[in-house]
Amino acid sequence: MRVGILALQHESNTFIQSATMLADFEHDVLATGDEIYPIFKDSAHEIGGFFAGLEETDLEVVPIFVARALPGGTITAETVETLIQKMLYALQQVGPLDGLLVAPHGAGVSENERDLDGYWLTLVREQVGPELPIVCTLDAHANVSQAMIDACDATIVYRTNPHIDQKDRGIEAARLMQRILKGEVKPTQAACFVPVAINIERQHTSSEPCASLYKQADQMLEEPGVLSNSVILGFPYADVAEMGSGFIVVTDNNPDRAQELANQLGETLITRREEFVAHLTGIEEALDQAQELEGPICFLDMGDNIGGGSPADGTTILHAIQQRQGPSSFACLYDPEAAQTAIAAGPGATLSGLAMGGKTDDQHGAPLIANVTVVSVHDGNFTESEVRHGGKTEYQMGPTAVVQTDFGLTIMLNSHRTPPFSLGQLTSCGIEPADYHILVAKGVQAPLAAYKPVCPNLIRVNTPGVTSADMEQFEYQYRRKPLFPFESID
Repeated sequence: MRVGILALQHESNTFIQSATMLADFEHDVLATGDEIYPIFKDSAHEIGGFFAGLEETDLEVVPIFVARALPGGTITAETVETLIQKMLYALQQVGPLDGLLVAPHGAGVSENERDLDGYWLTLVREQVGPELPIVCTLDAHANVSQAMIDACDATIVYRTNPHIDQKDRGIEAARLMQRILKGEVKPTQAACFVPVAINIERQHTSSEPCASLYKQADQMLEEPGVLSNSVILGFPYADVAEMGSGFIVVTDNNPDRAQELANQLGETLITRREEFVAHLTGIEEALDQAQELEGPICFLDMGDNIGGGSPADGTTILHAIQQRQGPSSFACLYDPEAAQTAIAAGPGATLSGLAMGGKTDDQHGAPLIANVTVVSVHDGNFTESEVRHGGKTEYQMGPTAVVQTDFGLTIMLNSHRTPPFSLGQLTSCGIEPADYHILVAKGVQAPLAAYKPVCPNLIRVNTPGVTSADMEQFEYQYRRKPLFPFESID
């Protein structure tokens, strides 16, 4: 029996001014057929899990199409049309299949299809027909639609944030597919779309309030006939009708029970909804706390969260450190222009009034202007051997320079937006975390897998920007109403 693999993944932040283009997918992953194997086969990504799970069986693996781009703005209509045409053509060319493993992100938005993942999954379902089993994996930061549920036989969502279980979920999906094709189970799924938006600051799955919610879901898996269940954390930076949280339960040929169990989880979240409202710490308060804490301290720059699509050149925390003239701190900024200036000057050179960061838009702070010494220059390539958020192992930051200001701030200037999912980003360029009191990481939960082992303390800092944890600063046009905490609910 032949099982195909399809993926089109993008986390679309609709509050970002610039659009996501075809070139963004080409820069990350745009592959068909056997091109997919070397990219994902040994990775910690769910596609790596598809490969690993299917290889345990006598099922034939048929890689078909994978497209992925770094989180960013809404995808252009032209880009989506090109990608979907390429996907459906590749699907047609592989011949008869017995099943499909599919990996959308769950928070994709295009100019002409706000429910992008529901749209392309529906097209795939129409092409393969109603009988072919489709098992889907989703990022926990999904905004799930009924169209997504209807297009697939079973949906499995990551259970960790930071996302370090992606490969496990891929293996789970492949094993479920094997059981379906053997005739052992007939999956039926249902979703409960809860009118609650869980704040991203509250989404660390191994801490409260999330930990006990997942414990309830885990206990439910012990019930006979329950094949899978999932918590949908939601993605608040996509202004779509589906924005918010929810639950999915997959049962063995019992759709009513699936709906009942999903509703039970939904009732728990509604009852506990106040626990999932953000606890916000401002920049100055965070710096005051840092004076009393053991370092290194990881400052999580929530408003410039690269994993949520931000520009990666936010400077608000750095301006506050500059004003205080310390403490010793490290930060990374996406700034190809400043990086090239420093690289051209070379290690040991001093540069007066170098403008760094704050150049993409006016939402993340003005450029930081400082006198700097160029410490080192690098090609920006590094490898991560551990399982980290996103499942990625190979990184390319582009030409990179490390500079130090005259007030003790060390800044890495890179040429490609690079999320802080790996300490290799630092150590590959000679940066030792223990040398600094504060390490600024542009994220909320995702950097924890890398930074927590070396940082005794972490502070989530409420900074302005397109990924601010203060959801009420965004002007939504399409989200459902009522939706807590924007409106009260019973």
